[in-house]
Amino acid sequence: QVQVVELGGGLVQPGGSQMLSCAVSGSFFSIGEMAWYRQTPGKQRVMAAMATERDTYVADFAKDRFTISRDNEKHTILLTMNNLKPEDTAVYSCKAVVWLTDRTAARNYWGQGTQVTVSQ
Repeated sequence: QVQVVELGGGLVQPGGSQMLSCAVSGSFFSIGEMAWYRQTPGKQRVMAAMATERDTYVADFAKDRFTISRDNEKHTILLTMNNLKPEDTAVYSCKAVVWLTDRTAARNYWGQGTQVTVSQ
């Protein structure tokens, strides 16, 4: 069984920093992209940053403020968020694309989500 476990989140002041980590555990063949998404009430979930085994991507709204790194051996990603703004307040969720037995069929696994609140 595959599990996606997130750590981090909470209250941070504007201009502050926050780190979110995500780890995939269980039995599987391989992991494709891993990504952090965020969602605010009444809005669609959007990708904040993504990492494959070789590349990374950060959404335009997060460029120069967010960075993402990946440890392929430990199946983890780390999202470092700097200079946080009130509009970054959202539920952040981790998604992993997992091949369970071979590379013929992949499945998305999601973490439970963690609240990040940027406020005085």
